[in-house]
Amino acid sequence: MPLGDDQIVYIVDDDDDVRDSTQELLQCYGFTVQGFAFGRDFLQKFDPAVGICIILDLHMPDISGFQVLDALQARGNTVPVVLFSGRSDFTTEEFANRSGVIALLAKPIDAKRIIELIQNLVAKRAAA
Repeated sequence: MPLGDDQIVYIVDDDDDVRDSTQELLQCYGFTVQGFAFGRDFLQKFDPAVGICIILDLHMPDISGFQVLDALQARGNTVPVVLFSGRSDFTTEEFANRSGVIALLAKPIDAKRIIELIQNLVAKRAAA
């Protein structure tokens, strides 16, 4: 169930290979995707009116995924966030739960899991 061009999946990850491969995967399923290497760039260009989901890396060089989440919360963001990280611990899981993140996934990305998550979000949005 692909999205229209006016509905975007955002990917924020400084790792070019991860970002590009995730973007290509999602595009193969018909999703419109915008990728960002830096949290600040994403925050400047993010449009919640068209965002269906944000896939956010936790560990980035300019600002962390934690800081991006804080900035999104300060804006009253309602777009669902999926966090992913190459390293995670109990503190990360607690933060994700407190932040309303819908999933915390480990790298490498489980392609089937991320597609299912986004398809479920699309279905919920269509039903609303």
